[in-house]
This record gives sequence, C-alpha cells and structure tokens, in this order.
Amino acid sequence: MTQAPSVDVHRPKVEYFDLAAQTNTDPKGFVRPVEQFRAEPWGLYMARVSDHPQFHYIESWLLPELSIRVTVFHYHPEHRRDQDYYVDLGEFTQVGPKTWKSVDHYLDIVVRTGRDTELLDVDELLAAHAAGLIGFGETQAAIEYAATTIEGIAANGHSLEGWLATLGITLTWR
Repeated sequence: MTQAPSVDVHRPKVEYFDLAAQTNTDPKGFVRPVEQFRAEPWGLYMARVSDHPQFHYIESWLLPELSIRVTVFHYHPEHRRDQDYYVDLGEFTQVGPKTWKSVDHYLDIVVRTGRDTELLDVDELLAAHAAGLIGFGETQAAIEYAATTIEGIAANGHSLEGWLATLGITLTWR
C-alpha cells in the first residue's frame, strides 16, 4: 500500500497590519515595514518589500466580505511561478481604527488568468480540523468561500478581475 504524504499540521497563521505604524507583523512575529496601505470600502491594500528568498516584493488586498486575501508576489527571475494571483481563504477584519488582522484558514487558490483556477491545501485544512486547530464552522466557511471564489473566477473566464468587477470591486496595484 502506498503511504499518503504527511501534512504539516500547524495553527492558523495570524498577521497584523498596523496602518499608523506602517507595519505588517507576519505569522512568525517579524515586524516588516510597509511602503503603502490603502483602505477602500471593500478592503485594505498593502505593499512592501520582502526578504524572502523567492520573492522581493509583495502586494496584497484583504477583502473581508469575500473572506479572501489576493496577493501578487514579485518573484526573483529564477523563482518565477506560473500564476497571476495567489488567493488565501480566511478571516480578514479591521480590529481597531488603524489595525487589521488576518487569520489564514489553510485553503489557497492559484489563478492563472484566462486559463485555470487551482485549489490548494485541502489536506492542510482537514488535518488542522482533525487536530482541533480549526473548528467545524470555520472549516465549513473556508470550503464554502473557496467554492464561491472558484465559481466566480471560473464563470468570468478564469479572471479574478472579471469576477470582482461583477461585485463592484476594482483592485489596483502599484
């Protein structure tokens, strides 16, 4: 019998976005300077330099009503990936006048505009739920929001922008 690959079971990743201090505290607790925050009625934009070995810059939109975070990674040439957008599912909330919080719910979606939309990390979500790290309600919500997001993107020719436009949302990037 073939053994299934093991899954890294971990608590949901939590990040903070402090607009007053112009910082992003990543899931490991590292505080990163942010070049730009921009709040819109539908969410929060963040752009910052990254010291990640694969990418040098990150831009994200937190979209609370859709329970998604849309990210564009600016990869180093040798690490480029075949993706236009990386979408995280989770809870994205404004927790203070100038503070936002992100709680990742494991599922991710890769969008290749005009070609396909791929759901990732279902195994991570199920393993975290089995380990008691994420409740049934959050697990179910992550699956439902992922299905809604994939359906919306696919119904618009695998265009994230096209789907969001039907909802009155226009994302702008640097």
